[in-house]
Amino acid sequence: MSTISSQADADRAAIRAGDAGNFSLPMPEEASRRLASGWLWLGVASLLGAGFFAILLVLSRTPYVQDVFPWVDFFHTALVVHVDLSVIVWFLAFAGVLWSLNASSRGLLAGQLALALAALGTALIVAAPFVGAGNPLMSNYVPVLRGPLFLTGLVVLAQGIALLVVRSFVFSIPIGGQAQGSGALRFGLNAAAVATVFALVAFGWSFAQLPTELPAEQYYELLFWGGGHVLQFAYTLLLLIGWLWLASASGVRVAIGPRMALIFFLIALAPVFATPFIYLMHDALASSHTQAFTTLMKVGGSLASLPLGLAVAYALATAPRSEPGTRPLRAALLCSVVLFAVGGGISFMIEGSNTIITAHYHGTGGAISLAFMGLAFLLLPQLGYRTPELKLARWQPYVYGAGQLLHIIGLLWSGGYGVQRKVAGAAQELTTLGQKAGMGLMGLGGLIAIIGGLMFLIIVLRAMWGGARR
Repeated sequence: MSTISSQADADRAAIRAGDAGNFSLPMPEEASRRLASGWLWLGVASLLGAGFFAILLVLSRTPYVQDVFPWVDFFHTALVVHVDLSVIVWFLAFAGVLWSLNASSRGLLAGQLALALAALGTALIVAAPFVGAGNPLMSNYVPVLRGPLFLTGLVVLAQGIALLVVRSFVFSIPIGGQAQGSGALRFGLNAAAVATVFALVAFGWSFAQLPTELPAEQYYELLFWGGGHVLQFAYTLLLLIGWLWLASASGVRVAIGPRMALIFFLIALAPVFATPFIYLMHDALASSHTQAFTTLMKVGGSLASLPLGLAVAYALATAPRSEPGTRPLRAALLCSVVLFAVGGGISFMIEGSNTIITAHYHGTGGAISLAFMGLAFLLLPQLGYRTPELKLARWQPYVYGAGQLLHIIGLLWSGGYGVQRKVAGAAQELTTLGQKAGMGLMGLGGLIAIIGGLMFLIIVLRAMWGGARR
């Protein structure tokens, strides 16, 4: 307590001196910026693919429309690719953007190889459904298609991310003064890299423990359970970094200083250190292993995001009107905080395997995406591209956020009526008016969110496309 108190005293002094709230990263050398641009291109490409499959997914679950085509078989294959592109590739690619900006230009060949491996793995994942890969399994965190091309793509992608993380450690820019906002953000980025390492180790540990003769559904569920949970801590750390950076850039003064932010990042990282103890105490096949990671996520996840989230929410509520040029950043920050709060709150309502679970992770996942979208708007000119079109960028977070919110409400509503997750078409058994209304709202919200996602892609591609570099 004395340490936290002294850090708080130092931060209050920084606030009085006017230094608090300046959370941003200075741009590194040109080579590092080019590498960050490559990861951004990969992220944008993954969203293009995810958007295409999302359109088909929403149509496959919308009442009456779903009856036009035999969606059920296709639904699960499309869902696998959509989730892997939008939650794994997009999130990790944008992490690559941030980690590249936090690294020097040394070890550039390793960084380029990491990007090439990640891009190759993504291409194999996207190609798999079109070359006969089927047998989709809706395992949590990493759904799979049981075909050699798809599984090879996952392994190659993991190799690229592992190399990316190793390079981010070896060639990271020193944190510098802890009283500086940039130092706090660098610490947060290093903490997210540590969490990612623990996630990769967890995947490998599960692979080593699980017998291959298990039924496929059980095997892949358990294979990705531990690492998938740990990876959420990395995403949460990146989300918190995005909130502080966007707040600073849009004139929202969060009433904490860099030292206290560093402590919050450390709190957010701390739960991942329980990972090896869970594996040592509970075999990956045991139900206690599954429950331990579930408890870790519920308790540790709330502890990780709540203090800093409340500080950012209060700062937003009391902030003066934003300047015209920063309104897209403020909009992305606001919508991200709201969605994360809604998604986190829904997590306490989960019982059974219904669409309430889907509502929860669409809230938290949508919040992370919005934070990354806002950071993309901020970073484009700093990476040498055109400044995003202000009018369109100002409204994009609201369209995407409102669509996701309606989507979440529809899923929450439907879950209350017992609609199961991961089913489509007639398998949904939508018999009551309440069920149909909830899933109809889900479909409407999903289509609006898709429009918001397309708006983001249009904004970013206009800024990045040929001849845009200065």
